[in-house]
Amino acid sequence: MAATDQRTKLDFAHQMKWLVDERYPDAEVVRVILDNLNTHRLAALYEAFEPAQARRIARRLELHYTPKHGSWLNMAELELSVFDRQCWDRRIGDRDTLARQTQALEQQRNAAKATVRWQFTTQDARTRLHRLYPSISA
Repeated sequence: MAATDQRTKLDFAHQMKWLVDERYPDAEVVRVILDNLNTHRLAALYEAFEPAQARRIARRLELHYTPKHGSWLNMAELELSVFDRQCWDRRIGDRDTLARQTQALEQQRNAAKATVRWQFTTQDARTRLHRLYPSISA
């Protein structure tokens, strides 16, 4: 991925193209976890590329959005917090340095096969978030 000056639909579209064409060219499908930012939509592909190319890219993507009312449950945010603590917690002078340091940490975590140890069960969620879950009678 790349750091950009802004977070536009076109930036998003070009990042998705990079994912399917360059980062994972042999994958049948690329699963992407996203927040609910308004630019994170497949429609952005059609604004950035010709319809045939946009359709080709879109068919290879499987988008998953974080919950709007419980993003603290999101494992992706936990992984981002690792990057924040180990890489992004200080002033980084330029985009190239940011990209190099982020890529180095990504490679390190991938090599270590880092995982998230998830301990929050469905029952915990039903208890703590009872307003968001339907009642299940015994």
